[in-house]
Amino acid sequence: MAVSVASPLPVSSHRKLLIKLLAVVALAFAFGFALVPLYDVFCLATGLNGKTAGAKAASVGIGGLSQPVTATASRIDANRIITVEFTGTVMPGLPWEMEALTTSLDLHPGELHQARFRVHNLSEKPIVGQAVPSVSPGLAAQHFEKLDCFCFAQQPLAPGETKELPLTFVVKPEIDSDIRTITLAYAFFIVADSTSTAKAPAAWRWF
Repeated sequence: MAVSVASPLPVSSHRKLLIKLLAVVALAFAFGFALVPLYDVFCLATGLNGKTAGAKAASVGIGGLSQPVTATASRIDANRIITVEFTGTVMPGLPWEMEALTTSLDLHPGELHQARFRVHNLSEKPIVGQAVPSVSPGLAAQHFEKLDCFCFAQQPLAPGETKELPLTFVVKPEIDSDIRTITLAYAFFIVADSTSTAKAPAAWRWF
């Protein structure tokens, strides 16, 4: 009784299959790198996770201080008043105190305003912290424009040092008319010190 044996695939078929598999791997790798910028664009468009838009900056004086402002002045909606509340917290592992010196502001959309926070290093070692902002409701995030913010850079504090941190911002007049109160919250994470290598989660550091 004859037994049929399947003939092996020709070498050219193996090469084609290998090329297809390598192409799939390359596409998957490229897609993984694209996820972060795609997520950024999605958050800016939808306000997901309270992500706020950036701004091109010029300069204007506020109380004797030079502060950045948008190159194109926003239209001020004098017919509306929005309350912006400010709060801050320190995450576990960071021996700091944080206080919002400006707890709330009543403003007209389109106006330029400044708020201030205070941080204090309770430890006897220099520590670097990083602030991560969050805006609620999330739909307001795309209309909350931070023009100058301490969250744009890491903040080093010497042992026992206290520092005031400014925030300059505009609530754009295009914000939904149903939104009357906005809360801007900051969470400070430890970046590095002489004894710890703990860092803020990468997903949070995109802000």
